[in-house]
Amino acid sequence: MSRTLTLHVGYALILLLGALFVGLLAALAYLFPDLGAQLPFVQLRPMHVSAALFWIITGATAGVLHYKREVFAQPREPFAERAFVLLWVATTVSVFIFYAFRRFGGREYWEFPPLLGIPIALAWILLLVSYLRSWTRRPRPAPLYVWMWTTGVVFFMLTFLEQNLYHIPWFRQSFLREITVQWKSNGAMVGAWNQMIYGTALYLMVRISGDEGIARGRKVFLFWFLGLSNLMFNWGHHIYNAPTAGWIRHVAYGISMAEWIFFLDIIRGFKAKLAEKRKYDHLLTYRFLVASELWVFLNLVLALFMSIPAVNRYTHGTHITVAHAMGTTIGINTMILLGSFSWLLRMDQQGDRVVRQARLGARMALIGLPMLWFSLIAAGVLKGYRSVALGMTDHQELMEPVDQVLLVFLAGGVVVLAGLGTIAITYLGVLLRGARSRGIS
Repeated sequence: MSRTLTLHVGYALILLLGALFVGLLAALAYLFPDLGAQLPFVQLRPMHVSAALFWIITGATAGVLHYKREVFAQPREPFAERAFVLLWVATTVSVFIFYAFRRFGGREYWEFPPLLGIPIALAWILLLVSYLRSWTRRPRPAPLYVWMWTTGVVFFMLTFLEQNLYHIPWFRQSFLREITVQWKSNGAMVGAWNQMIYGTALYLMVRISGDEGIARGRKVFLFWFLGLSNLMFNWGHHIYNAPTAGWIRHVAYGISMAEWIFFLDIIRGFKAKLAEKRKYDHLLTYRFLVASELWVFLNLVLALFMSIPAVNRYTHGTHITVAHAMGTTIGINTMILLGSFSWLLRMDQQGDRVVRQARLGARMALIGLPMLWFSLIAAGVLKGYRSVALGMTDHQELMEPVDQVLLVFLAGGVVVLAGLGTIAITYLGVLLRGARSRGIS
């Protein structure tokens, strides 16, 4: 493993640990106001969100850049990739320095000073240059995971630029115009990094099974097209509450319902995985991929209900939206990325003690995550019912029973921190031992 990849993977794991720890502090500050006076929630929340966001993006790009060298028969690590990693790390570290001094700006999910968006864009341009140059050496016809990586890398740049359109005065002249573009771009951006992450999951399935047919054929490309359509249009359910054109809602709703095709195929695939579980169960990477598939199942059910306008009226802006985000971020994306890093680090060759430690962390995380997820859904249902159906406007009265439910969320967060923290620390130990053995300091 090169120095650049060591830095890339190591920084991603540090971001994961930071997101978990700061997230727990933010939950404590929110639920216990006396503590919040010392650790302001308004400062902890953007730190947690940015750490989680950067963990997902950094982990996704680490996998794509590493695996595509093998797929594209690229012997050397291009200079543009090294420059991307260094600029990306330096800029995102700067984000947290600004947060520490309570310097904010930007918009939702990107709440750091807007000028830092310039080096982030430059870093992604370097990534695009490196990737698209390598792409010319792709196998022909290219397997599906290559197209997923490609659409993810390209669309992330497009959605990031769209997310920053508020710098143009015309967009700021109308609050509705600006918020609609923000909600749209943030929703589509999730689809962009999902393309990178799901492409990596597909690549790992091919490597584990030895069956290249998994990533080829009309059926898998049909599903990719549906996923790509989801990336470009399914953000519509994010803006149901905005007075936009009716056709946007109708297209988004239609695509959401088309996702039932995915849903049914996931059920069939999950049953097949259960039937052959013993075949690959000894592989840590495979265990993480199976865990992510279960959370795809659960989170897709939640997303489909959220995309129904009559239901969205009650769920929009409640803890159910947070449950959907956390179910995706932890249950799906993080599990796939931990599986990817397990493959990168050759965890199954690190000895029984190390593997047992990682599996213990995974079991703890998969106990805490349902606690966290279902408690958020319960809190969201309660808040939505009291605010919409009962018409409560007094915030303290509205939130009193909701905060009691969120104590379960806090307990689940502690267990998730212990579990994922154990995995991240185990991986970092393996990464550092490998770096020392190769003379990387």
